Amino acid sequence: MTRLYAMAAAVAMLALLGGLFAYVQLNRPDDEFAQCRQGQIAGGDIGGPFTLVNMAGQTVTDADVLTRPSLVYFGYTFCPDVCPFDVVRNVDAVDLLAGRGFEVTPVFISIDPDRDTPEALAEYAANMHPGLIALTGSADQVRTASQAYKTYYRKQDTGDEFYRMDHTTFTYLMLPGTGFVDFLRRELTSVELAESVACFLEADGTAS
Repeated sequence: MTRLYAMAAAVAMLALLGGLFAYVQLNRPDDEFAQCRQGQIAGGDIGGPFTLVNMAGQTVTDADVLTRPSLVYFGYTFCPDVCPFDVVRNVDAVDLLAGRGFEVTPVFISIDPDRDTPEALAEYAANMHPGLIALTGSADQVRTASQAYKTYYRKQDTGDEFYRMDHTTFTYLMLPGTGFVDFLRRELTSVELAESVACFLEADGTAS
């Protein structure tokens, strides 16, 4: 049964990737960042308004959070392998970018609001990076944010508190005044990710 769940999740993710590619290609404007892209996915109506809860238990919106270039990642704190590696990669890239004069905010949006309380996220962020903004919310709030970014997630219902979540693993580069500019694949190293982001920021004229 677990294998069937995994196969179904893989098929769903592949379908989502194909749909995202087609969606973005049909909605892409003239591309000022073409030289920076890792692939052919660009532009499109990805990202958008959200209302979530921060680590202090305060309600915040995308306007409160995405005030600087941001790396947005959807995951969950109980994730045993993929999420921690991706988040560490992202925050390492943020530090590399800071050394080059670029201020970038790492953002973590939980897809597991039942377990990821503000307190749990505060502890998680403290262990990851002092600049990491971690967000949770109600099930509806999280769903709305996920839909805005065209992500996929699904709870593996094991009947206990140790369930896992299937989910996409993109990192989204968001720029103030521009919004979404690219997906950053998890195969990139922190150095490669920093180089890619720096290209976008230089093309955008963004520096600290």
